[in-house]
Parts: sequence; structure tokens; C-alpha cells
Amino acid sequence: MSGDALDCNNTETRAVISFFSLQGEAPKEIHAIVTETLGEYAPSCATVKNWVGQFKRGGFSTCDAPFPGRPKTVTTPEIIHEIQELILEDRRISAKSIAEQLAISSDRVGSIIHEDLDMRKLSAKWVPKCLNADQKRQWCQSSAQIWNFFCAIQMISCRDW
Repeated sequence: MSGDALDCNNTETRAVISFFSLQGEAPKEIHAIVTETLGEYAPSCATVKNWVGQFKRGGFSTCDAPFPGRPKTVTTPEIIHEIQELILEDRRISAKSIAEQLAISSDRVGSIIHEDLDMRKLSAKWVPKCLNADQKRQWCQSSAQIWNFFCAIQMISCRDW
């Protein structure tokens, strides 16, 4: 059999160990049976012995316990929308000032801007990473107009000298 077919999760393994412990099997016998079936995916003998003891005491479940508490990174659609609105109001705003205004960490703000909004800082402005064809054309046209205006000013100032 392939390794994928033998690979069980802890819930299934604990259920089997619980069954054999209710049948009165010793931890070493249970470990031998589980190792014969699961091979390298079997828990260690010490783990089997620990689980059998906990099953006998009655305070152990075959299911994984939920992890209480808040996740390390919380990103809600409301926060993403607020950050997007702040950036659209002022494209030169810094991630630090956004974090101060919304009272969240600068790392979280940076992650939202780069991953969720898919933006990056370009010439001190936040812009989308992937511009569509029309946006690229507008960006190039406005850049060319600014360049032409700058060159015209340079020529006028050079003539004055």
C-alpha cells in the first residue's frame, strides 16, 4: 500500500487506541498493532502509553481541542475598506500614519496594502501592482506630459542665462 493510504490523522489514531484500550489491551500491544498498520506514521510507544493512560482517567477525547483566542492576524473587510479609503484620499499617506489613525500595527497595515489591496509604493504614491491596459496608457501619457513640461521649463530657464 502507498504511504498516502496509510497516513491517518491523530483523531483516527486516537480512536483506534481508545478502542483497543477499552478492549483491555496493554499499551505495548496497542503500539505493535498500530505500528503494523501505519508503519512510519504510527505514534511512538510513549505517546500510545500516554494516550491510553489519559483515556483510562477519562479526561481525554479523540477529537482535537479547539484553540481558543484571537488569531494572530485579524483582517476584516471593514479594515481593508478603511485602509483603501485612506489611500484613495491621499496616495502619499504612509503605512505608519494609517496604522496610527486606525490603531492597528504597521505590519498588519503593510500586509493588507501589499497582499489584500495588491498595491505598492511608487514615487511616494500607493499604486496598484497590476495596472490594466487603460491605466498603463494613462500613466504613460501623464508621465510624458510631465516630462515635456519639465523640458520646456528647462529650455526657458537656460535661455534666460
